[in-house]
Amino acid sequence: MALIACRDASFSYEGNIAVSGLNFTVESGDYLCIVGENGSGKSTLMKGLLRLKPPRAGIVSMGDGLKPSEIGYLPQQTAAQKDFPASAYEVVLSGRLGARGLKPFYSKTDKAIVEENIERLGVGPIRNRCYRELSGGQQQRVLLARALCATKKLLLLDEPVAGLDPLVTQELYKLIENINRDTGLTVVMVSHDVRSAVKYASHILHLSTEQIFFGKTKDYLQTKAGIGFLGTEGNGND
Repeated sequence: MALIACRDASFSYEGNIAVSGLNFTVESGDYLCIVGENGSGKSTLMKGLLRLKPPRAGIVSMGDGLKPSEIGYLPQQTAAQKDFPASAYEVVLSGRLGARGLKPFYSKTDKAIVEENIERLGVGPIRNRCYRELSGGQQQRVLLARALCATKKLLLLDEPVAGLDPLVTQELYKLIENINRDTGLTVVMVSHDVRSAVKYASHILHLSTEQIFFGKTKDYLQTKAGIGFLGTEGNGND
């Protein structure tokens, strides 16, 4: 059974259909990038995958025993979240809250997982610094480490490089690719950066308030939608 399966699904936003005609599957180990213009339904779909928004129609199912509490999620940051008064270590550690349940303290296993992901994301040198004093790129590394602490199966990323400079953006994309390749963790990412999406992702889901394309990246590059979207982006009209 697929890790995620959408069948004739649609989702609404503020009472109106935001995205419809969703028919796609995500297998364990895939790297799916969801692309489309602003208002195409990408973030609404992400909320649906998190079970924060029920489908208006159709079915969205999770396989491999996946529970919503076992999904690692990196949302778009708000100004208030960027000003969070805690250390980088405390933010990463909070990724184990779902696994801790009602236990009053974090276990040795929790702390070992935190240390593993702090090392993987290169957060060690800034672990004791206040989160709100970090640069945008450093904050995203901390949040990615936090999301990794919450999951062994699925990582959902909503515009993880928004507002970052080009160099930091490429470093973060490379980190995400390495995580997918080295750990086998399934990645589903929303992105406006189609050129990077087709460089790193194994599969593409293109939305425009309905599903335009779903399939392997190499096939997307041969479609009218892929050629047109990449051409538009290249001309600076995205």
